[in-house]
Amino acid sequence: MDILESIANAVSKNLIAGNAWIVVLGGLKVTLLISVAGLFFGTITGVIFCAMRLSKSAILRFFSKTLIAILRGSPVLLLLMILYYVVFANSRVNAVYIAIIAFALNSGAHIAEIMRSALLAVDKKQLEAARMLGFTPFKAFMSITLPQSWRVAKPVYQNAIINLIQWTSVVGYVTITDLTRTVNNIGARTGDPFFALFFGVLIYLAISYLVYILFSLKTEKKGAL
Repeated sequence: MDILESIANAVSKNLIAGNAWIVVLGGLKVTLLISVAGLFFGTITGVIFCAMRLSKSAILRFFSKTLIAILRGSPVLLLLMILYYVVFANSRVNAVYIAIIAFALNSGAHIAEIMRSALLAVDKKQLEAARMLGFTPFKAFMSITLPQSWRVAKPVYQNAIINLIQWTSVVGYVTITDLTRTVNNIGARTGDPFFALFFGVLIYLAISYLVYILFSLKTEKKGAL
């Protein structure tokens, strides 16, 4: 009973008192916004970078390879701080939008390499056979290359999403009140940092496992009874 009472008191002090749970939800909303938008634009950026890496143009290949290497090799926190304190220092762009740009660029570089590796893993002889059977390049890509490359890229892409969500915890460095900063502030206010931070960890774990569940769902085959 003592343990249950301690947990109940901690919940009351950290989440119920002063409607702190509403503040936590606000921080969670910001985290999800940056994560989802960063992933969306990061995937688009990844497609563009990947297309440039596989281009017949040596200039585009060199440019994209260099840019990807820089973005992948640089800590996302430093990229975020450069954008916030240098590139957009004299602008009125919202810090959340700057964070989205930073994570879109960083994740886009990683996703580009994931896509490129997956596409190169598909046997080119299958495409040649499809073309001999009268498939157009687009139809051959959609019917043969895309399904196979997706199976190769899926687990790595899933991990990239998890990493992106976890790395959004650094946005507090540029004055953004996200989930991490919110629970940290609650812990400092109540003098019980362990419960607040542990609660934050549980939320991040819940989001991560939700991503795992979404990726593990099996789509029904067409024509299934």
